[in-house]
Amino acid sequence: MHQRTRVAVTGLGVRTPAGNDLKTFWSTLIDGRSTARTISSFDTTGLPVDFACQVLDFDPADYVTGRQARRMDRTTLLAVCAAADAIADAGPAGVVPERRAVVTGTGLAGNETTETALLGYETYGRPSALYVPKVMHNAAAAFISMEHRILGPSLTVSTACASGGHAIGEGLRLLRDGSADLVVAGGAEACVSATILLAFHRCGALSQRVSDPEGAARPFDAARDGFVLAEGAAFMVLERLDDAVRRGARVYAELSGYGRTSDAHHLTSPDPDGEGAERCVRQALADAGLSPEEVTHVNAHGSGTQLNDVTEARLIARLFGQVPVTSTKSIVGHAIGAAGAIEAVAGALTLHELLAHPTINLENQDPRCEIDVVRRPRPIAPGAVLSNSFAFGGHNASLVFTPADG
Repeated sequence: MHQRTRVAVTGLGVRTPAGNDLKTFWSTLIDGRSTARTISSFDTTGLPVDFACQVLDFDPADYVTGRQARRMDRTTLLAVCAAADAIADAGPAGVVPERRAVVTGTGLAGNETTETALLGYETYGRPSALYVPKVMHNAAAAFISMEHRILGPSLTVSTACASGGHAIGEGLRLLRDGSADLVVAGGAEACVSATILLAFHRCGALSQRVSDPEGAARPFDAARDGFVLAEGAAFMVLERLDDAVRRGARVYAELSGYGRTSDAHHLTSPDPDGEGAERCVRQALADAGLSPEEVTHVNAHGSGTQLNDVTEARLIARLFGQVPVTSTKSIVGHAIGAAGAIEAVAGALTLHELLAHPTINLENQDPRCEIDVVRRPRPIAPGAVLSNSFAFGGHNASLVFTPADG
């Protein structure tokens, strides 16, 4: 590996449909339990799609006061809680506030607040005074920085479904360029609403399996018909590996590589040749100083849409042959701006446990997707784990995790 500041993942925190703590999250993934359910949080009468993957039993009371909660959109609440858990999981690092940083990713930010405000405007003729602070994309980063006295860079990335991946990658860059000694990085999204369901349905992105929600998310399956909308948040604490070892921190993995490219092809469809995505993966591997042969597992973007799955499967086959591939979205759905962060946490845990979780609902693999999709929990060899995120707008992000003792 070329000489470069080595960066460790020392803390993880989640709020996901698969669980609100790491143990539950991981066991749900390993057991391959679908989290798609009929929506009960609002009236879905008349909606063509009435199911999603939601964060259940979510109570932020242990993290924020009632007054604080009223000033936050659900996206921010999910982020604040997941980030707090990641920081607690990492343990005291002894980094002065000026050398701490936070990078958050979100695609839609204050969607819940916007929808409520539009309904309120029709009724009362005026929005809430808190509307702007609640819908700001940077609200999560701001609240996390205030809560944990983070006085260094406080940044927000918004690149649709690649936001979470980009946020973690940009956190890596902050450590490498000397801008911070500790970074809290991840993504959050709370977009399960009537407006977003209808919008994604109208553009043909959502699965229509209303009679079988648990079987709706089926990446790489010949009968796939779109993704299942989801919400959630996931964060990592990143610090220099030397610092982590010096303080005796547990290290889940080393974040070794980051790639970021654009397709510059179409606003919602991927480049059918996968050229931009492949450049992104190659860039991440080169950044890590690795060859494709050293990758032992791929956590795919694996959205379950027709074009994306074929494009990604072909680039995986070209670069890696029959490497084991997993799609976390088959279990937790597609959480848009949080998806890349949730999958990065899954990738780090996969490497830490040397065990890949299954891709569920794969009954008849699309012959155009000639890759080795993991269908039941499978041990993996020590090596590099790649996590891909590809987004509307042609934004691509790839992260490479390696064993910390490598």
